[in-house]
Amino acid sequence: MKAWFVTFAEYMREADSCVYTILDGLSNEDREKERGSFYGSLSGLVLHLLGGTLFFHSLFKGALKEGSAAAKALDYPAPIGKESFPKGPLTEAQWKSLGPCFEAADRGTIDFARALTDEELNTPIKLDWYEGNPPSVPLFFMLQQLIAHGIHHRGQISQILDELKVDNDYSGINVAFLPK
Repeated sequence: MKAWFVTFAEYMREADSCVYTILDGLSNEDREKERGSFYGSLSGLVLHLLGGTLFFHSLFKGALKEGSAAAKALDYPAPIGKESFPKGPLTEAQWKSLGPCFEAADRGTIDFARALTDEELNTPIKLDWYEGNPPSVPLFFMLQQLIAHGIHHRGQISQILDELKVDNDYSGINVAFLPK
């Protein structure tokens, strides 16, 4: 199971890098334009994608024993703080600051997946939704949800890029990230 999660973490890094590179090639106006998605603009979707990753990371870190190698993997080398999530349209400089944040978060996911033990994969994560039913789910389930979350929102971005006629085959079959 662990190898599966490591592979998907590597895939997420590759896909997020491709998405960021494609969107970085657009004008700030094109990234900020209302596109009818729940998160509005392309940059709104990207901010949600990054924020979701950090939310899942906080759940994982909070469930693991302090000092575990997996929990330490989520201590990013570059800080990602509230300033990484400005409200409203992003300036060009704010957009540029997201690239390193994505890289740090995706590196954290990869390092986390690599460091997880079989025991940690089954660690219960307490939920505060669904009215406490179930009160918790295994960490491996929430890690799978992180992967699904990213795929879902990158698909939304792909749809918008398709409508704009911007080439974006980051969702195709890519083997570049697989170990040699």
